[in-house]
Amino acid sequence: MITLFSKLSVIALAILFLSGCAGYHYASQVELNKPLISASGEALDGTPVTIPDDLLGQPALLIFGYVHKSQFDIDRWLIGLDMTKVEIPIYELPAIKNPFAGWFSDRIDQSMRDGIPRELWRDVITIYDDGDKVQRYTGNLTPKNGRIVLIDAQGNVVHFYDRGFSVAALNELNDKIATL
Repeated sequence: MITLFSKLSVIALAILFLSGCAGYHYASQVELNKPLISASGEALDGTPVTIPDDLLGQPALLIFGYVHKSQFDIDRWLIGLDMTKVEIPIYELPAIKNPFAGWFSDRIDQSMRDGIPRELWRDVITIYDDGDKVQRYTGNLTPKNGRIVLIDAQGNVVHFYDRGFSVAALNELNDKIATL
């Protein structure tokens, strides 16, 4: 028999869980020519990764996404980068700020693996524990837009863009990559 207390507990837990899914209200804190913040995650192939530490030694392009619908914007960036033959490593970083997402991380990661070829799993790094930290840093006012972060070989942010894909933005990014 379900008691009133049990029902209220389930409702309270549901509200708490759903509230972690909302709340897009962080303006970007990214500063160019300053070190990228440190965050830990795990590549879909199971490799633990700390950014930027594990990426130092060469420039890298990081594309952060915060909601499932950001994949559309991210895919346009990835296609554009491929078509323009960008030669630096590119990482896709889903950063989930919901504190309960970690409970479902295996299911979320498996869902991503189902749609991504195995040879690309090492380039997709899911961030759960530091998801809120990352979103506070890059901002999340427009959660469907990918956050494009170019770091140099020392881990400093040299380019940041968060207004959605455009050819002009891609060309500007490519010009910046060419200087590294």
